[in-house]
Amino acid sequence: MFSPLLIALRVALVTLALTGLVYPLAVTGAARLVFSHEADGSLVTDERGQVVGSALLSQGFVQPGYFQPRPSAAGAGHDATASGGSNLGPTSRELRDRVEADAERLRRENPEAPGPVPAELVTTSGSGLDPHLSPASAHWQVARIARARGVAPERVRALVDASIEGRTLGVLGEPRVNVLQLNLALDRRFGRLHPLP
Repeated sequence: MFSPLLIALRVALVTLALTGLVYPLAVTGAARLVFSHEADGSLVTDERGQVVGSALLSQGFVQPGYFQPRPSAAGAGHDATASGGSNLGPTSRELRDRVEADAERLRRENPEAPGPVPAELVTTSGSGLDPHLSPASAHWQVARIARARGVAPERVRALVDASIEGRTLGVLGEPRVNVLQLNLALDRRFGRLHPLP
């Protein structure tokens, strides 16, 4: 009777050691060796070398001199510890009210912006932490940023164009702009307005 129990206990301990210790350490070691920046969280530093965020997570920029990301339903908003969508469907009154309020705020803050508010500036991503915007959504905000920083819109537009990341491996995803890195580029080029969040 004890023999099968001992065998089962040994198998459980070996499996626990392999899957709970050896495999995670091997994968982490390989990741650190091959993708060291990504394995450490893709941390982004400012000109002083201080970590200001991660290239993989959005942050809530609300100052007029910075590009604003998509809205976030993660926790209280842009909370990396509470990733998730709002789970509100297209018939939700709460979602409709929030989108209308966000669209009105964006129109008020961006009176010179061309055309209607881009949909991605009023809709959350599935994770609530998408760090990217489409180039079109970034270009839509250029006039506000140029006005707040006292520079020509063409200079801000050129910075957006220089910050566009292409498709991954040339075919995956869409061209995009990382909002945190673009805002840091604004500070490097035109001077810091406010401390980053």
